[in-house]
Amino acid sequence: MSPETYKVVGLMSGTSLDGLDIALCEFVRGDTWSYRIVEAETVTYPESIASLLRSIDKADAESLVKAQVHYGSYLGEQVRKFLAERGCSADFVSSHGHTIYHQPGNGFTFQLGDGAALSVAAGLPVVSDFRMQDVALGGQGAPLVPVGDQLLFGEFTHCLNLGGIANISFSAGNRRVAGDLCPCNLLLNPVAARRGLPFDRDGQLAQNGQPNSELLAELSALPYYRRSMPKSLGREDLERDYDPILSRFRLREEDLLATLCEHIATSIAAGIRAPEGSTAPGKLLVTGGGARNHYLLELIRKKSPVAVCVPDGSIIDFKEALIFAFLGLLRWRQEVNVLASVTGAHRDHCAGSIYL
Repeated sequence: MSPETYKVVGLMSGTSLDGLDIALCEFVRGDTWSYRIVEAETVTYPESIASLLRSIDKADAESLVKAQVHYGSYLGEQVRKFLAERGCSADFVSSHGHTIYHQPGNGFTFQLGDGAALSVAAGLPVVSDFRMQDVALGGQGAPLVPVGDQLLFGEFTHCLNLGGIANISFSAGNRRVAGDLCPCNLLLNPVAARRGLPFDRDGQLAQNGQPNSELLAELSALPYYRRSMPKSLGREDLERDYDPILSRFRLREEDLLATLCEHIATSIAAGIRAPEGSTAPGKLLVTGGGARNHYLLELIRKKSPVAVCVPDGSIIDFKEALIFAFLGLLRWRQEVNVLASVTGAHRDHCAGSIYL
C-alpha cells in the first residue's frame, strides 16, 4: 500500500498574544508518521484584534458571540491570504482558536474562533474545538500536544513548550504524562512591556538583574506547585494567584525578570523526571518563544537533570501549529488524538468539531 499524504494548515494563537501562527504541514503515513513544515508565518495581530482578545473575557454575551464569529472570519481570511500568496493548496484547516476561558474545574473551556465562519472565509473544511470534549469527559482539556510529541517527536524523552505557559510531556513507563508546569511568557512579557518592549529579547534585561529571594519564596509556595499531574493553568489563575503577589513587590524590571526566570527554570526542573527503565540520559526538546530567551534557557540547562536540545527555528516557532495540524488530521481519520493519561479524562478519545 502506498503511503497516504495529507496537507493541513495548522493555526495556533497562544495566550501570550504574540500573533497568529500559520503552518502548512505535510504528513505522510507509512509505517510511522513523518512530517515537514512546507510554509509557515507568524501574523502579527492588528491592534483591533489584539485588543479584542485581551478584553473579550469581560464582555457581555452578545459581544462574545459577535467576537466568536468575527475572529473565526479573520482566521479564515488569513488562511486564504497565506495560501494564495504562496500558490499552495491544503486539504483542510486545523484551528486551536484563542483560549478565552479555561476552567475545567467548573466544567468548561472556551476557545474563540467559530469553525463555520472560518471554513467559509478560508474556502476549506475546518477541524476546531479540540478541548471541550475532554473537559466533558472529566479531563483538564489540556495539554493536547503530547499525542503529537509521542508520534512525531518520539526520539526525545521529554518535550517542553515555553509559551505563555510552560508545559511538558514525557513517557512514564507505557503511558504519556503531561501538564502545565508554570506560567512563562504570560509572566515575562508584561514586565518587558513596562520598558516599551514586546518581550525581553534574549533575556537581556533579566541577565542584568538580581533575583529577589522573598518573591521567589512566595511564588514557590503557591498551592498549584503541590498538585500532581495532570494539571493545567489558565490566564484566570494568573489573575487570581500570581498578580496579587507580584503587585506587592516594587522591583526594577531587571530584578523582576531575573526573579521570574529563576522561578520558571526551577519549576521546570522540578517537573522533569529522569526516563524510567533506561540507563541512557534523557533528552529534553525545548520549543516555543521562550526557547529564544537565552538567559532563561541557560538557567534551564543548569538545573535540568536531562540534556537540553533546541531544534531549528521553524520547529521552535511553529511546533504547536504543526501539532494542532496533526491533531486535526487524527480527528479527520477518526483516530485517538487525546490521551486520558495526560488530561485525566475518563478515556482516550477523538476530539474536534468538523465543518465541511
